[in-house]
Amino acid sequence: MDNPVKGNDREVRVFAPAKVNLILKVLDRRPDGYHNLWSLMQTVELEDELQVHLRPNSTELRLYCDDAALPTDGRNLVFRAASLVLERTNQKVGLDIRIAKRIPVSAGLGGGSSDAAATIAGLNRLLGLGWSAGEMARVGQALGSDVPFFFFAPCALVRGRGEEVTPLTLTGERWVVLVHPGFPIETRWAYERLTSTRKAVMPLSTMLSRIAGKKALSWDDVIPLMENDFEEMLGQTHGVLREIKTELLVEGADAALLSGSGATVFGVFRDEASAVRARASVGRASGRRAYAVRSSPQSLRRQESFSAHALRVG
Repeated sequence: MDNPVKGNDREVRVFAPAKVNLILKVLDRRPDGYHNLWSLMQTVELEDELQVHLRPNSTELRLYCDDAALPTDGRNLVFRAASLVLERTNQKVGLDIRIAKRIPVSAGLGGGSSDAAATIAGLNRLLGLGWSAGEMARVGQALGSDVPFFFFAPCALVRGRGEEVTPLTLTGERWVVLVHPGFPIETRWAYERLTSTRKAVMPLSTMLSRIAGKKALSWDDVIPLMENDFEEMLGQTHGVLREIKTELLVEGADAALLSGSGATVFGVFRDEASAVRARASVGRASGRRAYAVRSSPQSLRRQESFSAHALRVG
């Protein structure tokens, strides 16, 4: 299909969405030290914005971010993603990358991973690389477990370390209220604690196993199955997460769940009005940040022939 990306030969803008884990099962530990995962992931309309500017007469990579708390050197996934693309393609050009940060950091929403994927997609366009979604996902896999998902979003089943991504159609639309409690949860710590405290790895239920063979699901199919292996453990160490979940359910959420390894808790609502009311109520506690956003709809226009709505490049 035609490529509807807008911009010029020097600059592109990429909108990187947050994700929530509708289901997250942490399975056995792999030989490489990571865990095998089984997750149903969905993007939501809370986005970071990246501007990638090409400077052909330079070889310097400069990263800027409006969140002063984020590093702008090799510790940042965007910097690492850009460096990796240039290294793999033997491109000797300069780049200015600016991030307008909207997704909370270390929140279980995949913001850093989405930004890394957006960087790869933007450079794919800007440098005329012609990489497919699969090729970009393989590059992104070296940066983080969540990165490959964003090339196949808005909804996908993710397995292995994150490299096995099967796109799914999630029919219907829901509004999602994201509530960040005001503190981060470090991913490595969460995995180590989960591994050390749980008695055994629980096998997938028959219902979850059946999802793997489906190409389409409805929200009504998914909501009864929503679960996150981190939720009980983190609820014991961070009681406010349980409180937020209860508050979202009281406000009328069809379901509420921890996303990723925390610390964001989200509720699924049937309409905008109820989501906005819940955001106002649950988000008013000191330190919290709350958002009422749509789940990324199936009608979002395709921005690249490889991508079904994960990243908007314009």
